[in-house]
Amino acid sequence: MDKTNVMRLLDGMGIPYTPRSYPAGDSVPSGVEAARLMGEDPSHVFKTLVTQGASRRYYVFVIPVGEELSLKKAAAAVGEKSIAMLKSKDLLPLTGYVHGGCSPIGMKKPFPTAVDETVELCDTIIFSAGKIGYQVEMTPADLQRAVPCTLADLTA
Repeated sequence: MDKTNVMRLLDGMGIPYTPRSYPAGDSVPSGVEAARLMGEDPSHVFKTLVTQGASRRYYVFVIPVGEELSLKKAAAAVGEKSIAMLKSKDLLPLTGYVHGGCSPIGMKKPFPTAVDETVELCDTIIFSAGKIGYQVEMTPADLQRAVPCTLADLTA
């Protein structure tokens, strides 16, 4: 497996991870489908969502792939009046990642990041390694070492 920038950053920080992958065809599978392709429980596979607050600041939320982000809970978690999902066309210029390959690690600029509190129920979690079809598996504590983040109730 080729190394992604996320993997190189983790190597540079000395943070352990296990590379994972799923077959990526012409279309981007849903997160639940990606979990199925890897033979994993969707509650242990997380997706990275980028939003913009009423203040015009950007925020990153990491939640289980089978769940939906509660915009109300997410706004409260970051102290915003309201937030909205970032448009797909704005994702690459802002983060350096494409839809389906967005990782909380290695964005062009660091953004405040919150991870769903259910992460505490997992020994390890799997999330995008920054490229469609490429994932990394690591402990929640190691994710918090790689990306400063808070834990919050974020799902609907």
